Amino acid sequence: MEALPSPLESARFIAEHSRDVSVEEEGARRLAEALFDKASAEEFGVAGWKRLHELNPRAASEEAVSWVFLVDTLNFSFWAERDDHKCLVKYRGKTYSGYWSLCAAVNRALDDGIPITSASYYATMTLEQVKHVFRSDTEAPMPLIEERHRVLNESGTVLLEKFGGSFLTCVKMSKKSAQKLLHLVVENFPSYRDEAMFENKKVSFYKRAQILVADTWSVLEGKGDGCFGDISSLTIFADYRIPQVLVHFKAMKYSEELMKKLREGAIFQSGDKQEVEIRGCSIWCCALICKHLLELYEKKGQDMREKINAVLLDYYLWDYARDHREDMKDIPFHRVRCIYY
Repeated sequence: MEALPSPLESARFIAEHSRDVSVEEEGARRLAEALFDKASAEEFGVAGWKRLHELNPRAASEEAVSWVFLVDTLNFSFWAERDDHKCLVKYRGKTYSGYWSLCAAVNRALDDGIPITSASYYATMTLEQVKHVFRSDTEAPMPLIEERHRVLNESGTVLLEKFGGSFLTCVKMSKKSAQKLLHLVVENFPSYRDEAMFENKKVSFYKRAQILVADTWSVLEGKGDGCFGDISSLTIFADYRIPQVLVHFKAMKYSEELMKKLREGAIFQSGDKQEVEIRGCSIWCCALICKHLLELYEKKGQDMREKINAVLLDYYLWDYARDHREDMKDIPFHRVRCIYY
């Protein structure tokens, strides 16, 4: 495979040539200042990944790594066409929507004795089995169920043929490098190749591949095989929630034309120019926020390079977007039906 510019290099290029989305340097600085006290709190750290989210695995085991691989392989396209037509999954007395409906469905299947995190199982799953495991408790099915079936079969087959059926083998091969693991994932699993053309240049985002590396780091608590010394080389995971929260905080701005389109509920195609601008500028904006945060701590005589990175910033902003939906309802998110996010 040809080496493409990294997501960070791609983001810089997109931000420099973007027409309908702009990164607001002053807004990014203000958001960094607002996050200053939170960045040293526990919920901003890797421990928060397990503590704050009850559906995530508690153990740092091979089974937990397999859970992370399965979930991130299917971590795409959860937005509902209408608020009253959502895929919801009930699990242990609670009802989950969006990404968490996927996690709840996986845990429900495991409780029912279905070996859903085993590559030898999902490599040969039928569409009917996939529909059963990811069934909704409403009339709205989980979106793109046929694509989920295809991606499961494909990824399970690759794991069996190249990595002995275990994603942990892939993690060990990376020799504690986030970048090496990222490249192994993108090279071997076709559904993770989140790339586009922009201004006649190929660019990369690798949203799901990067979140897979980050979640592996988180589930292993940054220790042992998950001790990635270069974790801060990852960017945020460009999806539809992070741009919304950045515009809400005035760290990013949309043109009137783009805002009108979003308010009218336009559906973009993966790779559309404006869609690429939204994602690329989000990555670049968050890189600036991290830079400003580190500078603020440096002024206080604290070196926070081990504690502040785009992964933890993404986790924090994504949770913020979920918890403050009412505050942000005047900022529309962009809609794309695709397997990349």
